[in-house]
Amino acid sequence: MRIKKGDNVSVLSGNDKGKTGEVLEIHPKENKIIVKGVNIRKKHVKPRKAGEEGGIISVECAIPASKVNVVCPKCGKATKIGYTMENDKKIRVCKKCGAKIK
Repeated sequence: MRIKKGDNVSVLSGNDKGKTGEVLEIHPKENKIIVKGVNIRKKHVKPRKAGEEGGIISVECAIPASKVNVVCPKCGKATKIGYTMENDKKIRVCKKCGAKIK
């Protein structure tokens, strides 16, 4: 996967189109990611211990990684990711401006 935990991404399609957020988790086998503040669902929770409260909480759910693009820190645009070799290491770069992405 070209997307890493901690990247800022922009959603390309769906109900949350245009929203941006930080990647919290990635699931490479399913090709899905969880983005902060995107694809919020309500979850009903029962109290598990004495004194604990139950209720309805908001949870971020996974979305397909193909529905997001990384936001370049230099140009601020949603872009595809390219790779270059530097000292025998692959470096991620912005395809629009060529800046390195952490």
